[in-house]
Amino acid sequence: MSTNPTISLDQQLALKRSASRLAEEFSTAFNTETIERFLNSSFDEFADKSTIPNFLPLLAERFARQRLQALARIEGHVTDTNPVVLFLCVHNAGRSQMALGFFTHHAADQAIAWSGGSEPGTEINKVAVAAMAEKGIDISGEFPKPWTDEVVQAADAVITMGCGDACPIFPGKKYEEWALDDPAGQDIASVRPIRDEIEQRVLKLLDELGVPQAARRQPL
Repeated sequence: MSTNPTISLDQQLALKRSASRLAEEFSTAFNTETIERFLNSSFDEFADKSTIPNFLPLLAERFARQRLQALARIEGHVTDTNPVVLFLCVHNAGRSQMALGFFTHHAADQAIAWSGGSEPGTEINKVAVAAMAEKGIDISGEFPKPWTDEVVQAADAVITMGCGDACPIFPGKKYEEWALDDPAGQDIASVRPIRDEIEQRVLKLLDELGVPQAARRQPL
């Protein structure tokens, strides 16, 4: 398990359970050593940032799962042709999380979306959560996370929102910068127009990716 010297016994036991679940889920793609390496590095990524230590193993498992899903696509272990979109902003707390919420809702099972940040925050913007709740989309269970090479490489399209030169560039990807105000520090009345513009951009992106409208959920 993780070599982090501050890890508690409860966290070690939780990570072992996480490793078992991931090993079962990715049994046809990766060996135990690869899965544990991704889980441990994911745990270390959040170890110094999380304010709730008991949640660390769960965050690590969720992040490791996303990274392993990305690696599985890169290595050809996934056969579906659904497009993959990565939404990036600075803190992965507001804009990119709202975009992820809208994309996941509207695309249904016809496309995949992930999100990340160049300087991930410690929690999701509560006003962004409230604004999305008004549209019937719950993003309260999401969490800020960094981007990793395998996640970027697995994406067909990378949508950036203000992270500038810190955003990763890999050949062969569709890149698009969305110039949007940052909801950080703003009240909900100011965030609503940002939210609504993000939804319209997401719907346009789905058209560009060829996701058929008949297969999508209706606009909110």
